[in-house]
Amino acid sequence: QVQLVESGGGLVQPGGSLRLSCAASGSIRSINNMGWYRQAPGKQRELVARIFTSAATLYADSVKGRFTISRDNDKNTVYLQMNSLKPEDTGVYYCNVNVVKLYGLGPSIVWGQGTQVTVSP
Repeated sequence: QVQLVESGGGLVQPGGSLRLSCAASGSIRSINNMGWYRQAPGKQRELVARIFTSAATLYADSVKGRFTISRDNDKNTVYLQMNSLKPEDTGVYYCNVNVVKLYGLGPSIVWGQGTQVTVSP
């Protein structure tokens, strides 16, 4: 069993910053790609950022230049630094990890519980 624990969400004014973290634990053999998704009320969940084992990154156009995804492999943790936040960034942010479990046959997708980010004056 693999668990993801998210933290760092909250209420912030436009132009402010937040740093999200997501730590994976449990029966992990290795971790491949990690990423962040978000879902606003009434909208579909969308990719925000993704980071690969090579450390290459992928961002949604709406957050490029403002958000930075990073990872600490020793801690099995992925971060999302969010700067210059806008009201449009409001939503529930979910951590997503592609992980190879100790007793699994191949990679599995694991989701975090979600953390609320609200950007409002």
